[in-house]
Amino acid sequence: MTSTETSTETSTGTSTGTSTETSTETSTGTSTETSPDGPAAAADRRRWFALAIVMTAAFMDLVDVTIVNVAIPSIQRDAGASFSQIQWITAGYALAFAAGLITGGRLGDIHGRKRVFLVGIGGFTVASALCGFAVNPEMLVAARILQGAMAALMVPQVLSIVHATFPAHERGKVFGLFGAIVGLGAVSGPLLGAVLTEWNLFGLEWRPIFLINLPVGIAGLILGSRFITESRAPRALTLDLVGVALVTLGLLMLIYPLTRGRELGWPLWGYVSMAGALVVFAALVAYEKRKTARDGSPLVELSLFRVKSFAAGIAVQTVFGVGLGVFFLVWTLYMQIGLGWSALRAGLTGVPFSISVSVAAGMSVQKLVPLFGRKVLQAGALTFAAGVLLYLWESERYGLGIAPWQMALPLIVMGAGMGLIFAPLTDAVLSEVPREHAGSASGLINTVMQMGNALGLGLVSVVFFGRIGERLAPAEEGPAFVDAFQYALGWVAAVMGVIFLLMFALPKRPAQHVEGTEAEARVERREPELVQ
Repeated sequence: MTSTETSTETSTGTSTGTSTETSTETSTGTSTETSPDGPAAAADRRRWFALAIVMTAAFMDLVDVTIVNVAIPSIQRDAGASFSQIQWITAGYALAFAAGLITGGRLGDIHGRKRVFLVGIGGFTVASALCGFAVNPEMLVAARILQGAMAALMVPQVLSIVHATFPAHERGKVFGLFGAIVGLGAVSGPLLGAVLTEWNLFGLEWRPIFLINLPVGIAGLILGSRFITESRAPRALTLDLVGVALVTLGLLMLIYPLTRGRELGWPLWGYVSMAGALVVFAALVAYEKRKTARDGSPLVELSLFRVKSFAAGIAVQTVFGVGLGVFFLVWTLYMQIGLGWSALRAGLTGVPFSISVSVAAGMSVQKLVPLFGRKVLQAGALTFAAGVLLYLWESERYGLGIAPWQMALPLIVMGAGMGLIFAPLTDAVLSEVPREHAGSASGLINTVMQMGNALGLGLVSVVFFGRIGERLAPAEEGPAFVDAFQYALGWVAAVMGVIFLLMFALPKRPAQHVEGTEAEARVERREPELVQ
């Protein structure tokens, strides 16, 4: 029996145009080209369904990262989890996710992005069920680690599928939608977690925060298998197992001490581990250079960093992750502990931020970047910083008596800044990445964001908890947390200033916005070099 596989891949070259090639491969290994009016046209009609599916999966992951935080008191009370186990419920996911992202991206390049995405979303759904039905804290921790590992397979394929499926002139709109989804997920997680926990559906306490993933995951698995078009690197690649080991080891050595450092009192071995991580990463670079020269199939494609837009974008993405890591954690602690608000009230307070991010993200790529280029991202950094400073002023003025409506204006300004940065930044980072490295590049983008967040969480111990005394009377707790929040906001504003300066290294205009058919012709002439 003959099996057929249709693979539609889009090469961007300089990402100023598009050329689509559909090949039908038989079990004998032969390949014949089909008319673009046949299967390719059908795939073209299905790509928006595919986009909705992968964006839903991305949203599910983003929500799951934050949804657990507000339910921790319920988990601790109902499951009898110790403080250390509670830490691992959140840290286990982050560690497995960050450590596996680059590998997940490369597996998509090798074995097919659709195939790996479906494995990832299926595994994520199973892990969510295990979390929801966990009988003890140990099982919950193990299921969360599995959930993070499956997310590492699923998430890198989202940007890769977009990169391989959509032509360059449509990617701006798509990445605008992606930025809106990110903004929505960033705030929806705590809000959804608060609602599900307080409702106590069917007496299940905290368990619905995980079980809600089941219908979404099953639908994504069924629809994804039908509507997503398979794509992979045009030349044969192999998985770099030594690279996988070095990346995993380096990230664990860096992120584990940052995650557990404050709880353990910042022991000496933590600093040694983080310093050792730099040695491991240096060894990774040296090995990947040799691996590239030997068989051209490294885990981390170092040539990507010779692409100016990619290298500069990665730097901005990392620092941006630091700022967000600091802000979101201290913001939650400020509202729930400092001001004594319920989880639901705190979650509702973030709605203006979420809406603002979504609106600004859509406008930035579709309307503003084609006209103003890099200036849009720099305006976003300054806008975010202005919102932070406004928030700082209001917090100092109103103190413990501040109301949610008084926070709305600074949150709207900050959300607009985030939307102006995130969507165009993702577009700029991937705009000049060759198709065969889309998965690896996507994995790197997500990894550096996670590393930035981990660094930000580590800095929270310095810029937030460092301002709070160890033993506070109940009456002192609120003012201490408010003061620490104000101090941390100053650091976040400084981070935005650094991002503004780093953005001068980005290209003035993303490559996909260069006009003219001559640029598109250049891409088409390069197509035979990429597809073999």
